[in-house]
Amino acid sequence: MKNEVVFQVKDVSYAYDGQLMAVDKVNLLVRHGERVAILGANGCGKSTLLKLLDGLYFPTQGTILAFGAPVTENAFQDETYQHAFRRRVGFLFQDSDVQLFSPSVWDEVAFAPLQLGLSRQKVTERVEAALHTLHIEKLRERAPHRLSGGEKKRVALASILSLDPQVWLLDEPTGDLDPRSAAWLDDFIYEQGEQGHTIIIATHDLGLVESIADRVYLFNEQHQIAAEGAPDQILSDQALLVACNMLPGHKHTRETRQRALTHLEEAN
Repeated sequence: MKNEVVFQVKDVSYAYDGQLMAVDKVNLLVRHGERVAILGANGCGKSTLLKLLDGLYFPTQGTILAFGAPVTENAFQDETYQHAFRRRVGFLFQDSDVQLFSPSVWDEVAFAPLQLGLSRQKVTERVEAALHTLHIEKLRERAPHRLSGGEKKRVALASILSLDPQVWLLDEPTGDLDPRSAAWLDDFIYEQGEQGHTIIIATHDLGLVESIADRVYLFNEQHQIAAEGAPDQILSDQALLVACNMLPGHKHTRETRQRALTHLEEAN
């Protein structure tokens, strides 16, 4: 199972409304138990790729295989296929408000295991375990939409944890979090990987990539994969990161700004 291919993406392209290119001829391979970062600047296509992997979108061109089977719109019309896929793959949206819809935190975390047809006792055990792991027991009766951003993120994670998926797809998981919450989430994601889960993260957070990922796919602004490799290999290539808009090409200091202003004043 260790070398099992979880996702294989072959020459995949996707265009919104058939016109606006979001992903262009992308190839990607993820094996069981890997922690893979899809790194890139905003708008490069990394979040779209994650949604393609989750069957929320389907390729305009190319093919995606998940656990050896094609991910297609026709496949998801089969309830058996869809149930098996959703049981194995959990998706964390960048915006927690998109993900949370139940009247209480407890109901939110219970939703996924209830869809599995588990007994009430098993559902309760999973919910309580998830609430405990995410340290949100005191929020169980609260309405998700009244929580802080960090609390919403924990509830969204708990709703995935209660499903106990094999694969975690995480879209910008540390976005909009304060430093303490982001550091906690970093540790949580790492621990899930240590437990044998396959982790795929779409992010522009270089620190998250450095601390979590085993491999990195780097998007450029042409919506293509510019490079693939180990984190230290990708993150040490400053020219590559600059070319993909992950680092500034130059940095203005107060001194250089003042020098430029003086030059303009003299010219006038």
